[in-house]
Amino acid sequence: MKDTDKVIHLNERQNRIMEIMRQQNAVSVATLSSLMKVSEVTIRKDLTMLEEQHMLYRVHGSAILVNRYINDRSVAEKEKLYADEKHAIGVYAARLIGPDDTIMVASGTTTLAMAREIGQNDRLTVITSAFSVASELSTRRSVDVIQLGGMVRRSSLSVLGPFAEQMLGSLSCSKLFMGVDGVDLDYGVTTTNHIEASLHKQMIASVQKVIVLADSSKFGRRGFSKICDMSAVDQIITDDKAPASVIERLQESGVDVTVVPVGRRE
Repeated sequence: MKDTDKVIHLNERQNRIMEIMRQQNAVSVATLSSLMKVSEVTIRKDLTMLEEQHMLYRVHGSAILVNRYINDRSVAEKEKLYADEKHAIGVYAARLIGPDDTIMVASGTTTLAMAREIGQNDRLTVITSAFSVASELSTRRSVDVIQLGGMVRRSSLSVLGPFAEQMLGSLSCSKLFMGVDGVDLDYGVTTTNHIEASLHKQMIASVQKVIVLADSSKFGRRGFSKICDMSAVDQIITDDKAPASVIERLQESGVDVTVVPVGRRE
């Protein structure tokens, strides 16, 4: 085979890889190897070349299409992203809330999606930092809402800071439902704001079970501030586009992982 033929074959394969990445956002080396009918060694070389061109990012046996380091974005912008995935995750998460439960709900568009699934007759107490969650649940007759106070973070429409943390110091709940900006298996779960990360740490210290709601785009990514190690997370609820290799590693580390199917909403 001529060198020019090798280059053409290489380019065709890498173009095909990028087509798959655009469809799935994240895909494992093993899957690409099977689809391309080439060895995993060849796929790893392709991914390295594509990463050097800033086309994708490699993450623990997989590749993701988006930048693993993320910036702060507004709630309005985030809510438009992966809306069907967040809805599916929210529907499942709401089912984990029992009668007369006392829960904490951190800020985020996925936690808001969960709050929207809480019924009018569900009896529970909710402590939240998010104005959107408090507003949504204030219409439920049987839900008692405790809105944390403190400094307003405009991008997330939530409160944070020492006043909110002091309130949490005297509270104890069964579950924390927490949205995050990044889930890195080695580094932990992260957010884009260091003051919000501090509040989330206090929330974790005040609950019996930590449940992370994370759509598949969050895996392999890091925000500016670390919230906790993966060992502090009891359960992750994600969608069916999450890389199988990541799910397997999480389960091996003792995290309970729930993968929910995603359907289009009319």
